[in-house]
Amino acid sequence: MIKILQVGMGPLGQKTVKFALERGFKIVAACDPAPDKVGRDVGEVCGLKKIGVRIEPTVDLALKKLAKNKKPEIAVLTTVSSLVKLVPQVEAIAKKKLSIVSTCEELVYPWRTQPAVSKKLDKICKKYKIALLGTGVNPGFLMDYLPTVFTAVSQKVDGIRISRIQDASVRRIPFQQKIGAGLTTAEFRLKEKEGTLRHVGLAESLDLLANRMGWKLTKKTETLNPVIAQKDIASGYKPIPAGIACGVEQVAKGYVGEREVITLYFRAAVGEEKSFDTIVVEGEPRINTTIDGGVNGDIATCAITLNAIDSVLKSAPGLRTMSDVMPVTYFNSKR
Repeated sequence: MIKILQVGMGPLGQKTVKFALERGFKIVAACDPAPDKVGRDVGEVCGLKKIGVRIEPTVDLALKKLAKNKKPEIAVLTTVSSLVKLVPQVEAIAKKKLSIVSTCEELVYPWRTQPAVSKKLDKICKKYKIALLGTGVNPGFLMDYLPTVFTAVSQKVDGIRISRIQDASVRRIPFQQKIGAGLTTAEFRLKEKEGTLRHVGLAESLDLLANRMGWKLTKKTETLNPVIAQKDIASGYKPIPAGIACGVEQVAKGYVGEREVITLYFRAAVGEEKSFDTIVVEGEPRINTTIDGGVNGDIATCAITLNAIDSVLKSAPGLRTMSDVMPVTYFNSKR
């Protein structure tokens, strides 16, 4: 039974805890500085029965009174999307000699988007001899790692095209807010300018794919636009009238010379008629696969975070990516 320190008790952290308990993992400590969570039992915050673990405001306090046989083996970090904001959190955990699995989108492959911060994180991890992995359904799997797996049967690869279309109605409220559901076009553009509205991680997915394929991209582009409701929508976290943004459409492209080798199309909107994920590998042979209904992002992100624990515990120290740890598969902590 693998023992976990849970860092971050927001909606994603709560779902991860629920999944962990169902799967035989043991939550031995948890922390979150939010005043409405500090001092409460982890199970209670998650809508479950109490498990006898109190939420503390810091990592130090969460681990301070644990007996030696109850010390965690790994930390699950479900807090921020920003790599810069993640650094002090990683350092606090690393000092406790705990490897980390994180849902931070910018951590999935930050070596090209934020090289200085990446080197700093790698140095911290190696200093304390721990491994750090950023993962999730997207980024971390559907639009980056999984396509590279499909190329295992390729004699040659000319390009990779990926589309992820999803109805955001079934996603958690913070996700719906992050994609601009319910905003006017002016509000949407303002938040875009502030950097608080977008699907985070498309650039990192692009770089992970390019690195794995050995493509040195000479140009990268990314566009972001609102999806406008064509009719009144009542399926999201709040009613959305026609003419208001119900989601986001982002397209990232990577080029080698004038040749477009990677295309990532992401569209998430409340009320989207059909959800699906499509991966096309242009090459020999040509591979075209679609997951009808798409993969539920919240379920899959929590699941892959837990499934990655085994790979991270067996990984060498340092900042790792999904393409250089042992292949991640489902496993049960009770085994």
